[in-house]
Amino acid sequence: MRLQVGSSSNNGDDIKKFSEWILEIGDGLAGGDNTGEVELQFPLDLLIEDVSDPIASLVNVTYPSLQSQLWNPDYLQERAILAPTHEIVDEVNDYVLSLIDKDERIYLTSDEVSKDDTSIGERDLHSTEFLNSIKCSGLPNHQLRLKIGAMVMLLRNIDQSRGLCNGTRLIVTALGTRVIRCTVLTGSWKGDIVYIARITLTPSDSSKFPVRFSRRQFPIAVCFAMIINKSQGQSLSQTQQQCRIDFLIRRAREMVPDPENNSLAESSLFKKTVKVRPR
Repeated sequence: MRLQVGSSSNNGDDIKKFSEWILEIGDGLAGGDNTGEVELQFPLDLLIEDVSDPIASLVNVTYPSLQSQLWNPDYLQERAILAPTHEIVDEVNDYVLSLIDKDERIYLTSDEVSKDDTSIGERDLHSTEFLNSIKCSGLPNHQLRLKIGAMVMLLRNIDQSRGLCNGTRLIVTALGTRVIRCTVLTGSWKGDIVYIARITLTPSDSSKFPVRFSRRQFPIAVCFAMIINKSQGQSLSQTQQQCRIDFLIRRAREMVPDPENNSLAESSLFKKTVKVRPR
């Protein structure tokens, strides 16, 4: 297991048990025989218990002292909030952007139906508003909200020879009309200054949509929070703990410990935010 690499013999057994527990949850074996639903009681040290403002609690745990650390690349590159849906990702990123004391700039896309695969009549069936409303993995949203100091991720391979690949994280240092200046946060090109321009993008799987279309936009997305599969290949560790951490957010109704009577209480979106780390 990757969690055991570099661990001492003192905590090796605990890490092994933790790894096996995570695998049991992923394989659907935790909690014994079940029909697809099971109640799990998570250890208290894996829970963020302050749920009065779930998003704020999540962000405060993941990005403590954000304002003072905003230009620290080591601080930013080792942290991320992981979520299962784009809606939650957008909600968390919007909240983090609101904490950055800088002027905001909004960039809108130019969307159009492909002229190669549709007739003139078919193109007229799909309004610009409908195309603007489409959100999917690998495409920036119609409305891209940015601030200087925002952490963003590339959504396309731009220049692999310079490390500008899909998944590369950067920090925004200047917002222009036609280009955005960024500093690379990860990889062997860390610290390099790059300029990102708008490009024309198409969905990687156009069969999911009723019509083929293209979107012209900067190929980046704010990534203080990211979809879970975008975390693959990322290095997410906190230096004070020297271990990998993930933040899993569940939209479905779940069970969390009630601090008042130490029993299980029903909750909903963000009510249980699990911090995954060795105990």
